[in-house]
Parts: sequence; C-alpha cells; structure tokens
Amino acid sequence: MDVTGQTRFPAGTSQIPQQRGERLRDAAVRYAEERHWDVLSGAWLEAVDGVERCSCKAADCPAPGAHPTGRDWVNQATGSAVVVRRMWARTPRAAILLPTGRTFDALDVPESAGCLALARMERRRVELGPVTCTPGRRMLFFVLPGAAAKVPDLVRNLGWPPNAIDLTARGEGDYVVAPPTRVGVRGPIQWARRPTAANRWLPDAEELVSALAYACGRERR
Repeated sequence: MDVTGQTRFPAGTSQIPQQRGERLRDAAVRYAEERHWDVLSGAWLEAVDGVERCSCKAADCPAPGAHPTGRDWVNQATGSAVVVRRMWARTPRAAILLPTGRTFDALDVPESAGCLALARMERRRVELGPVTCTPGRRMLFFVLPGAAAKVPDLVRNLGWPPNAIDLTARGEGDYVVAPPTRVGVRGPIQWARRPTAANRWLPDAEELVSALAYACGRERR
C-alpha cells in the first residue's frame, strides 16, 4: 500500500482475489506450514436467492463470511497442516482466521494512519512484519506477542491517553482475518506487506508504536 491509500499488487495479479475453496485452503496450509501460525476455519459465504449471505444466517451479520462459528473457536485453532487440510475439506469456502496472542499480536489502526506510518517506517528502514488491509479501511501490523498488554502504557508514555487515539492491539482471545478471505460484498482482506522470509522475525510493538501513534494523532486534527 502506498501513501495515497492504494494497495500495491505484484504485476500481473488481480486486485480482487476470487473466493475459491482451493485458494483459501492453500493459503491456510501455507500459514501453518511456512509461518507456524495457528489457523482456524470460520464462517463462509453462501448464495441465498442470488445474494451472498453469511453461513451464520444472521441477516445483520457484521462480518459476513469472516468470523468464528462457535464459542470454543480458541481451542479449535491448530498449527497442523494436516488438520488444516481437513478443516477446508469440510468447508472449502471458510474464512481463514488467525488467533492472536500466540505467535503474534496485531496493532490495529485506521487505513489512512497506517499508510502514513508505513511510508514513514519504510523510509527509516524499520524492520516490519506482515501487514494486512481490510475492506473496513483498517490496517493490522503483526508484532511479537504481548503487545496487547504493552500498548496502553506505550501510548501513554508518548503523551496520549490510550483511548484518545484509534490505536488498539489484538492479543490473547482475539483473532485476525487472513487473506484471501472476503468479507461479504465489501471485498477481500489483502496483504499490504506479504509474509516473506525477510519478515519472518516480527518486530516488538515498541518499535512501531511511536510512528503509528503519531499517524493516528494526526487523524484527530
């Protein structure tokens, strides 16, 4: 994603990933095998009278096709590629959910602030982990576990009351939705910075919070 808010895509790729079962399954397996992330299959989209609805059947579902399907979802997540394949064999179009608080936490900011901070950190050659961009215009920066407990104090030390800026951390008991999952008609979750061998080692939240807080602070003006 660049500073104008436009997501960058490799040459020759579509900007809207198709919600094909094999794409979801293969991506979920890669996350488990290559990144050693725990993975969970979630809800999915199904056509009802020509309209895509969430499998949960709720007419007012806030995240159609992109949320857990049971209360015990935390204990169902797995790092086994074999089990992941079985999950998507049962529900090929299921959302890919990645529990936070295990191998990573995620710093969640508005897209405009995330673009500004990302450009600033790239110029300064800050070591960054993967970053997702949601159709709800949010960006999530993957960092080492433990960020959720640290962020309020880190923000406070920068001179901001923690609830004064739109910067939160997703940790234990929460999750992120992973690409190429699609959230109803809103569009897909996409990578602003893809997982690669170069960003296998995640940064600590302390390394990113200053730039993210500054960008979120500008949003309030």
